[in-house]
Amino acid sequence: MEAKVKRIGVLTSGGDAPGMNAAIRAVVRTAVNLGIECVGIRRGWNGLIHSDFIPMNSDSVSHILDQGGTILYTARSEEFMTPQGREKALATCKLLGLDGIIAIGGDGTFHGALELSRLGIPVVGIPATIDNDLGCSNYTIGFDTACNTAVSCIDKLRDTMQSHERCSLVEVMGRRAGYLALYVGIAVGATAVLIPERGLNFQRDVVERIQESRIAGNTHYMIVVAEGAGSAVEIGKQIHQSLDIEPRVTVLGHIQRGGSPTVRDRETASRMGYAAVQAMAAGNGSCVIGTQQGSLEAIPIEKALTMTKKLQMERYAVMEAMHNHA
Repeated sequence: MEAKVKRIGVLTSGGDAPGMNAAIRAVVRTAVNLGIECVGIRRGWNGLIHSDFIPMNSDSVSHILDQGGTILYTARSEEFMTPQGREKALATCKLLGLDGIIAIGGDGTFHGALELSRLGIPVVGIPATIDNDLGCSNYTIGFDTACNTAVSCIDKLRDTMQSHERCSLVEVMGRRAGYLALYVGIAVGATAVLIPERGLNFQRDVVERIQESRIAGNTHYMIVVAEGAGSAVEIGKQIHQSLDIEPRVTVLGHIQRGGSPTVRDRETASRMGYAAVQAMAAGNGSCVIGTQQGSLEAIPIEKALTMTKKLQMERYAVMEAMHNHA
């Protein structure tokens, strides 16, 4: 039987995440294996509006598995959030003869995917964000690499800070979620971790933790701050005023988005890309490929966007228990 799906587009949107290229590669190669043509749409939904596309085949995704970033580039698109912008995007889909689109990104990407699918173009979403904050997937592409990058930076910082009685504050990404901060905090043996899910109590979460650590004989204190929990610079000033310890603040910023993806991100991205094309070919468009209890599931986009997940606070207890107490 001839496949109904003959040509699909693939794009990356929103903040970039290591492993996006592995997902693009998996989408293109799975499509080729199924006899489906694949078109790369550059610069996310913006590229769909402005017909910024390139034909893709197996050769065009050679040697990208280990590269960070995204060969299709990414952008946020204000225009796509308007009905007029979406109509232009729909016109491009018709012009290119696309039977569907695979969209790799986060929450904003999936909201765009839902709007386009309502106009009759099936879209399958692949979750990729270093924040790991999508309710529809236990794991999102890029998280493991971002954690490893942050840990590597903090390990280097600790080497230079050990010789002084100082407090290092490291601000990591995570505007709405503390996954990155908490995983990294456990991995580096942080004195304290500040996350948006737990309202900041400066005395309890910072002062008492440093005092306990000091009594235990430590002279260097490491505090990991998720950007959504507060400004590391401001918290550093408070520490200086309250404890008369010299703070050193490092904001890791966009370095966390870069780097060659880890095994976990390459493998997850490859499986998700494969599953996304299989879902599209089977006529199951307008879904998100999420990990649930270790296996991949195709979840309808409407449902995926309403799903939430809670940070497992037992990890916070682990972090506290691991630190030296008097």
